[in-house]
Amino acid sequence: MHTVAVLALDQVIPFDLSTPIEVFTRTRLPDGRPGYQIRVCAEQPQIEAGAFALRAPWGLEGLKGADTIIVPGTTVPAAPLTAPVRDALRAAARDGTRIASICTGTFPLAATGLLDGLRVTTHWIAADLLAAAYPDIEVDPDVLYVDNGQILTSAGAAAGLDLCLHMIRKDYGSAVAAHAARLSVMPLEREGGQAQFIVHDYAPTPQGGTLEPLLAWLQDNLASDLTLADVAAHAGTSTRTLIRRFREQTGTTPLQWLHRARIRQAQHLLESTHHTVERIGAQVGFSSPTAFRDRFKKTTGVSPHSYRRAFS
Repeated sequence: MHTVAVLALDQVIPFDLSTPIEVFTRTRLPDGRPGYQIRVCAEQPQIEAGAFALRAPWGLEGLKGADTIIVPGTTVPAAPLTAPVRDALRAAARDGTRIASICTGTFPLAATGLLDGLRVTTHWIAADLLAAAYPDIEVDPDVLYVDNGQILTSAGAAAGLDLCLHMIRKDYGSAVAAHAARLSVMPLEREGGQAQFIVHDYAPTPQGGTLEPLLAWLQDNLASDLTLADVAAHAGTSTRTLIRRFREQTGTTPLQWLHRARIRQAQHLLESTHHTVERIGAQVGFSSPTAFRDRFKKTTGVSPHSYRRAFS
């Protein structure tokens, strides 16, 4: 039987902790036997989990001999990883144990050095922080999970379910995984990636910055067919100066900012109205339905119709 050790670190996120426990515990093989046995392990006798504390039945010795170790997310910023936990995870990796993180569990896993040089993911809201803290890691905020073979990482919350089902399918095949998905009331594979859940806020600009009036004008004129020259003319400056000011105050270009604002407005309209996709594309300034669909999918990872089904 496959043994899964779930490592409960201090300030563990309860949802992330319970996800692998529930999914793997309920997995059954075709003959009815359980597919996994679960060990909940912790370094200390008592672990803080936000609204409550928990006592794990296994210490770090429970990681030894496990076929898979799961590192659930913790609050960020988390406490520094202790040497015993770091050493236990590194030893498991040397022994060939499969190691996976859920949500911000990528952070403690990154602190071991095991993710250096790998493509990984985490909750989209923490992706920039992870990339800044660990520059040797390639952070992909748009996907639900990344499988590097021995090391796997998932995005936030429900993406942990996607990752667990993916591992079940690798271990026992699609039929067993599909049954586990039905018990979890989840599709075996979800369309799109994490990008569809990212709130694409407008790039910030310092309060009182010189671009504030221009950004307000752009927001009011999303439906207009604006060129870079149009924006520069309204700002009363050259295109070169306009681009420089945008870079300085928003970290992006005028047209990239405009595209981002249009897609965010389109998301709002898809969520809150019954307007056709074609009408929404025109409302937010795209010259054709095809251009709108292409830009929307490039930004969010799914089509406007799929986004509406998920969020309306």
